[in-house]
Amino acid sequence: MKNYIWGKNAVLETLLKNPKRINKIYISKNIGMDNRLKKIKETALNNSVIIQFTNLNKYLEIIKQETGEDVNLQGVVASVSPVEYITLENFIEACPDNKFRKLVILDGVSDPHNFGAIIRTATAAGYDGILIGNHRSCPITPIVEKTSAGAVNHIPIIKANSLSGAVDFLKNNDWWIIALDMNNSDNYFDVNYKDMNFALILGAEGDGISKTLLNKADFKIKVPSKFESLNVSSCAAVVIYETVRQTEFT
Repeated sequence: MKNYIWGKNAVLETLLKNPKRINKIYISKNIGMDNRLKKIKETALNNSVIIQFTNLNKYLEIIKQETGEDVNLQGVVASVSPVEYITLENFIEACPDNKFRKLVILDGVSDPHNFGAIIRTATAAGYDGILIGNHRSCPITPIVEKTSAGAVNHIPIIKANSLSGAVDFLKNNDWWIIALDMNNSDNYFDVNYKDMNFALILGAEGDGISKTLLNKADFKIKVPSKFESLNVSSCAAVVIYETVRQTEFT
């Protein structure tokens, strides 16, 4: 099956950042052309991407069958090539020496909505990359792309065969490892995130971070809660923006 993305933001951000990913764009022939759709049409034409005005019911059925979800196409679907992952080694080589870097590591996060939301937050906050493993992790799917609102095109997605090995590689390259573990007593705002390269590890809901990675962490933090714990994407947003507050505004 072809890989499709849908929604105005997801399609437009892909067009703006990586138009070569897009094979063809389908726009509903029955929809009014608002500013976002006009921008999609204009940008596609400027990048020689083919547009077809058509009935989108066929694509709605294909996407529903593939994802198992009822989705809102917002009048636009695009056939795209998959997102390309990079290696951790290439990511580190590309990091400049005159700036401290911030990275998110996802250990076993398998829900595409959470993954997409974390990508969107990390991108908006100026993080430098997201690292996932080959196993027990959600890949970049159309649902991830849609939930990220196209942010997946703006941040490197790194894939490693072993997260444990990846963490060792980071530590050997002067990175500090911070694990979000709700069983620990140190609050996320008690850590000083300034003046260091750091990677924030987030684990799957329920299982959390593996013991192997927890044992490698330099800091273990939690988001305090008087009710049940927040889901992983909500926790990510809270911690990510505390790191931004400290590193950029204090």
